[in-house]
Amino acid sequence: MNSFSVTILGSSSALPTSQRFPTSQVIRLNEQLFLIDCGEGTQIQLRKFGFKMGRINHIFISHLHGDHIYGLPGLISSLVLYGKKGELHIHAHSDLQPMMEGIMKFMNDQADLKVKYHPLNFKRNAVIFEDKKIRVTSFPVKHRISCCGFLFQELPSYLHINKEALEKYDVPVSQRLNIKNGADLILEDGSVIPNNLLTLPASPPRSYAFCTDTVFKKGIVPTIEGVDLLYHEATFAADLSDLAKKTYHSTSVQAAEIANLAKVKKLIIGHFSSRYKDASGLVEEARTIFPETYAANDGDSFEL
Repeated sequence: MNSFSVTILGSSSALPTSQRFPTSQVIRLNEQLFLIDCGEGTQIQLRKFGFKMGRINHIFISHLHGDHIYGLPGLISSLVLYGKKGELHIHAHSDLQPMMEGIMKFMNDQADLKVKYHPLNFKRNAVIFEDKKIRVTSFPVKHRISCCGFLFQELPSYLHINKEALEKYDVPVSQRLNIKNGADLILEDGSVIPNNLLTLPASPPRSYAFCTDTVFKKGIVPTIEGVDLLYHEATFAADLSDLAKKTYHSTSVQAAEIANLAKVKKLIIGHFSSRYKDASGLVEEARTIFPETYAANDGDSFEL
């Protein structure tokens, strides 16, 4: 099975702390790396946790508040200095491009790295990236400014070849890909070996949903329903629900309620206010509603 993991680079809200950087995450699918948000210090965290920045070709920016984008100029500058070639795709609000181009003009304009911007749709769900292994969908959440969540869905994989059947029927290498795609085996005498005798079921596709920054919003439930892993912001504890509503954020309990409604398998809460030196209290609150809740800590990696 392909590796599919989420690593937390930053788990703080607007103000970083000595233990938590602002929001950023890395999605790893085999050797592909995708970056979600790029708060200040993202490139430091990438180096600290052993990621090769040159493998990042797609960056997904949820919204244009500083704690989600201030690391972007430095990251791009370093990629240029490292000699990264080709294209870097940034999926974000259309206003990001003129902001970044104003900064980029002071960088090396002879760089071989071409930055391409792809505007997000903040009114409805939209597929924003797809290849042979993964599909990424943006979906609107509710914050003080236009903001999107992101859904990463692994695409269905090939059937698994039954090794015993390979030997039994002496299956030629040239036919194995077709068999993985569901074809039967036709022997030289014309007899047919059904595919179900040659293969084992494919691994079920895995999925990850990222939801920050947002108030409690039931409308996202159909989009994220049944995901293997959900990250939902929990800026405040339940006793500050009024402040959460005022600032367009969520509490730990509200994040758990979304996870429960969506019937997800596991919940990560993060984007913690700097007032919390320890997130264990927020996790305990959330677990009263959704037991499979875990805190996002910088450097934590979750395997799907």
